[in-house]
Amino acid sequence: QVQLVESGGGLVQAGGSLSLSCAASGRTFSNYAFAWFRQAPGKEREFVATIDWSGNNTIYADSVKGRFTMSRDNAKGTVYLYLQMNSLKPEDTAVYRCAGGTFSADPSGYKYWGQGTQVTVSS
Repeated sequence: QVQLVESGGGLVQAGGSLSLSCAASGRTFSNYAFAWFRQAPGKEREFVATIDWSGNNTIYADSVKGRFTMSRDNAKGTVYLYLQMNSLKPEDTAVYRCAGGTFSADPSGYKYWGQGTQVTVSS
């Protein structure tokens, strides 16, 4: 059974940091790209970052570039994705979801999705 399970969300003050994790299991994911998307209440889903299968290539949304870092660990059986978020702003508040698919900022390129983890940044 394919599972993408996020963790690490929470409440943090503006300027603080959080680290999100996503564990992808249930199939061979080592050759998949992964991404983080977020959605705030009343807003459309927004691309945050993506990483290719090797971990050597990443793309970031302009809104998070220089503040967020995405990485991955292609462990045997389970692929782990990470999103280190620094200098957080209230506008970063959203539900963050990881997704597995093709290396793209387009959500339609991702077949597998996690349930999401809430990140709340207070001002």
